[in-house]
Amino acid sequence: MKRIILFIAVIFFSSTLVAQTTTWVDDPLHSKLTFTVTHRGFSSIFGLFQKFEASITSSKPDFSDAMFTLSVDVASVNTEVKMRDDDLRSAHFFEVAKYPAMTFKSTSITNTTGMKDRFKITGDLTMHGVTKSVTMDIWFRGTMEDAMSKKTKAGFQLTGMINRSDFNVGPPDPFDISTDVMIKADGEFFKQ
Repeated sequence: MKRIILFIAVIFFSSTLVAQTTTWVDDPLHSKLTFTVTHRGFSSIFGLFQKFEASITSSKPDFSDAMFTLSVDVASVNTEVKMRDDDLRSAHFFEVAKYPAMTFKSTSITNTTGMKDRFKITGDLTMHGVTKSVTMDIWFRGTMEDAMSKKTKAGFQLTGMINRSDFNVGPPDPFDISTDVMIKADGEFFKQ
């Protein structure tokens, strides 16, 4: 009988030591997904996606084991020029009628700088029917209690470069529009 009680106590104690995974979801009022391309080699064109959902799961408070997911409504692209936005939605670029979503799912996160809040995040980016592994930089900007909602929030900034031609997006000529696309995402995430 004592062995059974001891066994149950060990199982209970061990299960409490296992870290619980926490889910965080983006606050759309305080999150932005932007991109920049070079036009004709001498000016920058900025745009953003107005509709997306992002989430994080992590069992560590420093997010060193975090897994990120992102789903973007590609038709929500906005560069503040209607003619250009219509072209981006067309078969010439994103072909949103056929490929309405862009997704990202992280596969690993590593701290390569020695700074506790800076990471390299690698994951599968799917765009225009093509999936490729990409690596970007992520900055964990901290956590705090949101004054309005009284919920805990975490802040992140992601930056990196992708090559649009890897995903068959847009014309191959890099003179008119650069094939390199700078990505920047700033997000606040609510703890669930």
